[in-house]
Amino acid sequence: MIRRLPIFATLVVLLAVAIMLRLGFWQIDRMHEKEALLARYAVAKAMSSEAAWPKNAAEADAALYRHATLDCARVTQISTIAGQNASGESGLSQIAECQLAAGGAARVVLGWSRDPRIVEWRGGRVSGIIAPGPRLVASPPLTGLEANKVPDPSGLPNNHFAYAVQWFLFAGVALVIYVLAVQRRLRVN
Repeated sequence: MIRRLPIFATLVVLLAVAIMLRLGFWQIDRMHEKEALLARYAVAKAMSSEAAWPKNAAEADAALYRHATLDCARVTQISTIAGQNASGESGLSQIAECQLAAGGAARVVLGWSRDPRIVEWRGGRVSGIIAPGPRLVASPPLTGLEANKVPDPSGLPNNHFAYAVQWFLFAGVALVIYVLAVQRRLRVN
């Protein structure tokens, strides 16, 4: 009696292993992309020149972690979200939605407080650091609020290598399980 390898099951396992290996190599590519992005952010954070307030997503990405100044002509809304102060304490960040004098809009993080009451701010010239969103984190804080935690790209995770290892291990485990299952099947037949 001839013992045969199960063709369909073999193809399915090999396809799954190929996909897992591809995902592992993709994560390695993502790791290198993230390293380049973090290096770019570190350079931007160290720049002393100001960036113009971004008008679109591409400009926002290029301006992240740079200093900027804008003129909030009109505040349309102020709200609070969870945030941290410069010391790392949890509390509430006050956010103003602004219409800019030059056209467009901006979100301005006015500052931090433990008090949930919304502050009153009518707008004006404000300087700070462009954070993801994009939003301008005011420095110094406005309307008597405490300073928010300074946006820092060094806190962004780059765990793609761990994900790559995970995918490679999944592929290896799938192959080992398949080989053991085929050996058992061939012994039984």
